[in-house]
Amino acid sequence: MILPTTILEKVWGRDVLPAPFAAPAGVRVGEIWFEPPSQLPDLLVKYLFTSEKLSVQCHPDAAQAQAMGAGKTGKEECWLVVAAEPGATLGIGFNEEVGAEAMRAAALDGSIEDLLTWHPVQAGDVFYIPAGTVHAIGPGCSIIEVQQNEDITFRLFDYGRDRELHLDEGLKVAKGTPYDMALHQRLPASGHATLVDGPKFRLDLVAGVPDDGLLYSYSEGLLVVPIAGEVLAGGEVVSPGQCAWSPDLASVSFAPHGKALVTAPLG
Repeated sequence: MILPTTILEKVWGRDVLPAPFAAPAGVRVGEIWFEPPSQLPDLLVKYLFTSEKLSVQCHPDAAQAQAMGAGKTGKEECWLVVAAEPGATLGIGFNEEVGAEAMRAAALDGSIEDLLTWHPVQAGDVFYIPAGTVHAIGPGCSIIEVQQNEDITFRLFDYGRDRELHLDEGLKVAKGTPYDMALHQRLPASGHATLVDGPKFRLDLVAGVPDDGLLYSYSEGLLVVPIAGEVLAGGEVVSPGQCAWSPDLASVSFAPHGKALVTAPLG
């Protein structure tokens, strides 16, 4: 079942999108969401397109969100860079340990972006972003994001844009630590790869025909996102730029030389 999409206009979005997408006339598209199906409501897949820096932000985990009355699940996410302009970067974690008061002062005077570690990126970079990680996306990026389906964002700094900040809430959950580079991967040139294995969801790259172990891992409902070549799910041809739900991985047929992401919630 191919999922319907929602286009979100953002001040930091783009009016010219990479294929196969096209922005409506006069619209700066920042996000394209695939509406989660009723059979799998806990995960959200989206594309992000940036021409400017996104806000410096963080998200709570489930316990923090519930304690603050801000949601039930919290928000952990993973980014796959599918295209990047020369010099594109992602700000994830800090160059060195930063205490809460120093982080507050840096958020207020704007120097927080200089404290972040800006990672140069290119197509194929994968970053898992645990809850509490302070992060920002730089311009020139096209990204597939897989996340828990909870829209809880605490903005710490927004470059003077006229949007609400959430310093008090954000500082309660923000981790003032460097990013663990063990959570970063590069997509392999060939073969399967597990990109995320918990705690909240699983995400795998499927290249060609999945093996028995992968079929067993996805024996229940999942989302499939082609990134090169088409797949067949529920009798429908699913192309790059689309996302589909399937009751299990065995019901999906993959192009011999194609690549696709598959993801399902855990727990």
